[in-house]
Amino acid sequence: MSVLPLVFTSGWASGINAYAVVLLLGVFGATGLSDEVPASLQRTDVLVVVGVLFLCEAVADKIPYVDSAWDSVHTVIRPVMGAVVAALLAGQSGSLPELAAGAVGGSTALVSHLVKAGTRMAVNTSPEPFSNIVVSVAEDLGVAGLITFAMFHPVAASVIAGTLLVIGIVVVVFLARKIRRFLRRRAQRREEKRLGRAGAGRPPG
Repeated sequence: MSVLPLVFTSGWASGINAYAVVLLLGVFGATGLSDEVPASLQRTDVLVVVGVLFLCEAVADKIPYVDSAWDSVHTVIRPVMGAVVAALLAGQSGSLPELAAGAVGGSTALVSHLVKAGTRMAVNTSPEPFSNIVVSVAEDLGVAGLITFAMFHPVAASVIAGTLLVIGIVVVVFLARKIRRFLRRRAQRREEKRLGRAGAGRPPG
């Protein structure tokens, strides 16, 4: 059970930024700062790919509405990556069945992702773009800080991750009205685009 705190924390962080989690774990393992990281996450090709994807997310995550579109695409990717990382961590230590670890990491990543996506929808109801940048930077720093902390203090880090997850759920419930407003705006924009395309395709009267 000793690996469970690290699995839980990595799952929470994967729901926020899965590429950052893989990149950080790989760097920690490759530099010898941690013996908990599986060799498969330390491969150069893996680090290069997730590094490029991390940079793409760092840009997309700070642009209003683009961030929500990016989140939609990653509704499956983040939980899957959280499950894979968790299973690899468990397989490395041998203290947890890989299937159970994958379930913990994947489900935690899914809940964390839904909290992130819901919060971003609420933020996107604000007309200015600066709030997106502030929230995105805070998320990136939070993931980096907590994963680093988990390498040396996994139990304490898991407690922090659990607390942040509960707070995030409460915040999303509190912001439900703004989230519904965002969804209405997006549906309205789609309808306007559809009508615009239909109008453009009609022959002039």
